[in-house]
Amino acid sequence: MGIYEELQARELIAQVTNESEIRDLVNSGNAKFYIGFDPTADSLHVGHFMALCLMKRLQMAGNKPVVLIGGGTGYVGDPSGRTDMRSMMTPETIQHNCDCFKKQMERFIEFGEGKAIMVNNADWLLKLNYIDLLREVGACFSVNNMLRAECYKQRMAKGLSFLEFNYMIMQSYDFYHLYKTYGCNMQFGGDDQWSNMLFGTDLIRRKLGKTDAYAMTITLLMNSEGKKMGKTAKGAVWLDPEKTSPFEFYQYWRNVEDADVLKCIRMLTFLPLEEIDKMDQWEGSQLNKAKEILAYELTKLVHGEEEARNAQKAAHALFAGGSDDSHMPSTEIDAALLQDGQIGIIDLMSACALVSSRSEARRLITQGGVSVDDQKATLDTFISEEALKQGVKIRKGKKVYHKAILK
Repeated sequence: MGIYEELQARELIAQVTNESEIRDLVNSGNAKFYIGFDPTADSLHVGHFMALCLMKRLQMAGNKPVVLIGGGTGYVGDPSGRTDMRSMMTPETIQHNCDCFKKQMERFIEFGEGKAIMVNNADWLLKLNYIDLLREVGACFSVNNMLRAECYKQRMAKGLSFLEFNYMIMQSYDFYHLYKTYGCNMQFGGDDQWSNMLFGTDLIRRKLGKTDAYAMTITLLMNSEGKKMGKTAKGAVWLDPEKTSPFEFYQYWRNVEDADVLKCIRMLTFLPLEEIDKMDQWEGSQLNKAKEILAYELTKLVHGEEEARNAQKAAHALFAGGSDDSHMPSTEIDAALLQDGQIGIIDLMSACALVSSRSEARRLITQGGVSVDDQKATLDTFISEEALKQGVKIRKGKKVYHKAILK
């Protein structure tokens, strides 16, 4: 089985242009492909995770990754999947985020001579002259065709700024530039990027008369509620351990829905397909074992084997009623938050960012979904300064644990 067939078997491929050519390039290790990452935060999150895993698989098969950091497109913001305009970042913030991305990506992608390269589209986009760009590239784009793209159609009702309207042109120019400069012959992305990617291949054809630039999108992993991978009630699940601890990362994957666990294992882990195929028949308690396998394998991939073992050990201890909370996410509580030497449970949950509002905290507590040191909490629960000095364990629902300790 070639790597292209493996990607198919793992259900990763959504759409391709010129399938036979792409199959030959990928299977022979002659694809020089890029995936773009806009620096919208100072950490990658698991929404980027599938793309990183894809790059790793293709590099292991001999293909050459080009990691494109969107230091230039970050000035505009991708409208895909958005209901409103992204906040505009300062150049300093964009550069800081780019630096953070590079450091994290080095855990997945092997860089160096003859291996992967990393480029920043700020290096060419910020130097473009507006009139020259309009004359060179603008004439190749049909506004009618652009407005038919899904990424724009879904924004038309609420309003699409001219700034964002240019994003497709910029992304297309990236492929055009990478093709000319680095011989990059393939672009990968999520299936929400299909329209942008097609315009890029068309620009190369129109400007250079070349037809050997291809596009392939990967299936965006969705959970059973139809939300994109990487979102929880508290926000994104980050790859930075300072934002999402290895224990929280492990628990995120340990708690995926039963219907999603085998799909996640197939798409994201590097376990052999033969081993995964045997799991297809698993059900009931066996799915819990599958979730542990998924959580361990992905935590190991992102944070290393030692952190994966620690997270698994801590999870086993907690859910077996043990007391090992050494790897539990924690928050230091400022003594100024205490009144008369104590703090109410609602204030404590808010301080630990376990809820998005006080009303959410009240609802969870009233429904019996909150415990403090294994005792069911009520709206009248207060935690003393002495208890906080020792550290108290808060449980939200059945699966979220957090430790609060006095600073």
